[in-house]
Amino acid sequence: MSERRWQKSSHSNLNGNCVELSSSCGLIRDSKDPGGPRLAVDVAGFLRAVKAGRFER
Repeated sequence: MSERRWQKSSHSNLNGNCVELSSSCGLIRDSKDPGGPRLAVDVAGFLRAVKAGRFER
């Protein structure tokens, strides 16, 4: 079994408030808790929503 590759958000900051994406298996995790829960997503749909600003505060 190969190890998953995780990519940190380019908008991450020094306090660690960011998410990481493993696009090969469609998972998202909190970078502060890499061993914690993971959210399974449709990667293409998730990225479209992010680019459209649907997760802005």
